[in-house]
Amino acid sequence: MAQQIPRILTNARTLRHNETAAEIRLWEQLRGRRLNGHKFVRQLPIGHFIADFACREKKLIVEVDGA
Repeated sequence: MAQQIPRILTNARTLRHNETAAEIRLWEQLRGRRLNGHKFVRQLPIGHFIADFACREKKLIVEVDGA
């Protein structure tokens, strides 16, 4: 398990740098607490998965598939 944590963090960083057009458009609406003051983060590792967007305070995950 110890070797998977650095790999998943590397994968999350790679995904942040290679976002799809849909992810870029959504991030523009979510970043900087623009959605009712809620803080969102991108590409959050959760266990063996990486959530596209997450609001920790509300325990909300948003996945973007396709355009």
